[in-house]
Amino acid sequence: MVLLLNAHFLNRKEYNIAVEKHASNLFGYVFSFLRNSEDSQDIVQDVFEKLWKNKKKVEFEKCKAWMFRTGHNTLINFTKRKQRTVYNTDKIPEETKTDNSFENQEIIDLALSLLPPLQRSIILLRDLEGYSYDEIGEILEISDSQVKVYLYRARKKIKKQLGDLTLIQ
Repeated sequence: MVLLLNAHFLNRKEYNIAVEKHASNLFGYVFSFLRNSEDSQDIVQDVFEKLWKNKKKVEFEKCKAWMFRTGHNTLINFTKRKQRTVYNTDKIPEETKTDNSFENQEIIDLALSLLPPLQRSIILLRDLEGYSYDEIGEILEISDSQVKVYLYRARKKIKKQLGDLTLIQ
């Protein structure tokens, strides 16, 4: 049995502080992943509920990483459930290719949606939320060198997808 000395777990006040402090960033991360406000709010609320249930196990100093890791895991599970009910394709739909009215953000969102969930999460956490490699590694429970490799691969895939789009127009 490992005894944690000087570990400080969440009380009600600290839980409220953590929720208030990280709610908007967590929602932004989840929304960037799903592009659906209602589903994003549900997932964020689920994370808050899990944090409350685990408040005796989560250290206050580490609650941000815990919340984002839990949010990431919840996103992965949600995405898997949704993919079982909706046909998913790994290529850009034909109607998108001929529609020149897409704005840049819509094209980037589409390219992001085609990435595997872990790569998408790393891109969003690094480029949208501004987290360091170490922070992303802690959130996703992978090493910072793995973060760098996945980030490189994700950016390479996005460049290829965006390059393919410019060839179509």
